[in-house]
This record gives sequence, structure tokens and C-alpha cells, in this order.
Amino acid sequence: MKIGTVKEIKQSECRVGLTPASVVDYIRHGHEVYVQTGAGEGSGFTDADYTQAGAKLLPGAESVWETADMIVKVKEPLPAEYPLMRAGQIIYTYLHLAADRELTDALLTQKSNAVAYETIYDNAGGLPLLRPMSEIAGKLSIQAGARCLEKSMGGRGVLLGGAVGVPRGNVVIIGGGVVGTAALKMAVGMGANVTILDVSIDRLTYLDDIFGNKITTLYSSAANIAAAITQADLLVGAVLIPGAAAPKLVRRGQLKTMREGAVIVDVAVDQGGCVETIRRTYHDAPTYIEEGIVHYGVANMPGAVSRTSTFALTNATLHHGLQIANQGLEAAVRADANLAHGVNCYNGYLTCEAVAQAFNLPYTPLEKAL
Repeated sequence: MKIGTVKEIKQSECRVGLTPASVVDYIRHGHEVYVQTGAGEGSGFTDADYTQAGAKLLPGAESVWETADMIVKVKEPLPAEYPLMRAGQIIYTYLHLAADRELTDALLTQKSNAVAYETIYDNAGGLPLLRPMSEIAGKLSIQAGARCLEKSMGGRGVLLGGAVGVPRGNVVIIGGGVVGTAALKMAVGMGANVTILDVSIDRLTYLDDIFGNKITTLYSSAANIAAAITQADLLVGAVLIPGAAAPKLVRRGQLKTMREGAVIVDVAVDQGGCVETIRRTYHDAPTYIEEGIVHYGVANMPGAVSRTSTFALTNATLHHGLQIANQGLEAAVRADANLAHGVNCYNGYLTCEAVAQAFNLPYTPLEKAL
């Protein structure tokens, strides 16, 4: 199979879909790899690194899209890339279609075969291709939130770890999954007072066992969320429903109950966000203020640490990428039900039920579309 990767064109996105080490693995399995010149520069990989690994360099994205049977990316295709997508071409990347009707329609119109990192499962029911970026985003949510709390950023002027004789800052995290747990570790490490909410009592029990009296655990009811956010200096949205839009758990009216200059970092923004007032922002202009609250809505947070993120991502995506390349998509998904969950669009059919529900579009089970 001909595998291709292109330079990401999303604003401030410096990650890349393939490392030179990934190229070596694909070639060892008998595949050809095509890389757009300059694709890896943002992550510290030179064209010479890819050439040495055995890749063939192509001068522009159009050439790679035209040549490759499977495009391996980091972020979803943007409108400038829609015309480059081909019928039957495999697009293997993060898609987050439930928050992007335009891309969903484009994939269906072009009849491309879209495999979403974020809906591939493992045998334990986890999301192994989402996990590394979720961990990084969770850690960055506290790092970014702490920075936004500084007065120069519009924040309250609060140091999360406090100071001798001065109270520590209050962090509230909604969601105790991978993102929430990573955020929790960072916030505890910084010395903040941390409250975490989740709908799973089992998950809260686990976190309570691990962190003990360093944290407060609360069941994620509407009343508990409403009460907790009134005390928050930093609120982190860490809610994920695989493949679906995030539920709105904090409404605009509730922001009036928060402390002026408090900060919201909604990691779920790429799925629409769990805070009603959140909207997508970018690394070069990451924040805005509404209702007196600083909002941080960067949808590709791990892109800020592109080299670390690229290694972590490609470590996770290579296995399934090789499955698809070695067996062909159809045989691979028939052999692996976990991988089959990743196919969101196939040959003009919408094969992800959560996305179909989000847009009230017809849903076709993958086994019927194949």
C-alpha cells in the first residue's frame, strides 16, 4: 500500500502523522511511504531524516494526496483539503465528526473511508489512540490554566500552589477519565486544592484510594457541579462520550456565580465542549473573556508540545495503521472489531451511530456498508 503524510495546515499545529521511525516500520512491511517536504519540521524532523528512513519526498500536499492509498494525519482535514480527498482513499486521523457537520458531509460526498483515532477501542473498552493525547491535554490543562490565572492574562492573580500563609488555589475538574486523571495529577503536584466530579462511583472510589485526602471527590450531579464551580479558580472540562458531542454541563447563566477572573479550560472543545460558552481558539490567541471568566478553548492542545505529542501519538497509531496497510481496510476491520469501531465513513455511508445521531443523518452499520 502507498502510505502518505502531509504537513498539517490547522492553525498552530506542529505535529506530524508519521515519524521517521514509523516510516521504517511501514517500509519493512513492504509498503511505500510518501512525505510532503517540510511535514515534520514542527516536530523536529528534517526532510533528510525521512529520506534516510526510506520515504519518498513530494513537493506539495496535492502530490501526496494524489499518490497515497492511505493518508496518515494528526488532525481532521480542513476545507482546503476536501477537494483532495478521493473515493476509496483511507484517511486515518483524529476526526471528531460529531462537532463538524461540514467535514462529515465532505467525507460522505467524496466517498472517502475515514478511520477516526478517537473511536478505535481496545479489549478493555478503552480508547488507546486517544489516550496519549488525552493524557498530554490533561496535563496541559493545568499548565495553561495556571498561566491564564495570572493577572496579565486576565485572570484572578491566583497562584495554584498558594504561598506561606496564603490559601492555595481551587481547581475543579469535571470528568475523572484519562484527561481528568492527568489533570488531577498535575493539579495535586502543584499543590492546589482539587475537587473532581464523575458519574462513576467506581471511578471516584479509585481516585479516592489513590489520592486520599489530597482531593475531594463528588458525584457529577447538576447540583454538585453548580456548587463546585462557585469556588473554582480553575475549572477543567474533561468529559468525553466516544464519537459523540460533549454534553453541556455548565451553562452561561452559571458563569455569573463564578469568581470574576476565574479560568475555564475545556478539553472537550473539539467535541463541542461541556461548557456552553466555550468556542475553539488557537495557540496564538488561546483565550477570550465572557461573563468575566477567562476561557481557554484550544482544540489541539497537545500541538503546543509537538515533539513529545508526535512520538506519543505515533507509538499508539502505528499498530492499527499497519493492520490496515497489511490486510487492506476491509479485511482488517472484519478481523478486528475494535478497529471496526474507528470507521466513521465508508464509501459514502455514515457508519458511526453517534455522529449520525448528532446530525440526524442516516446511519448504516459498517457490516452492511462493506
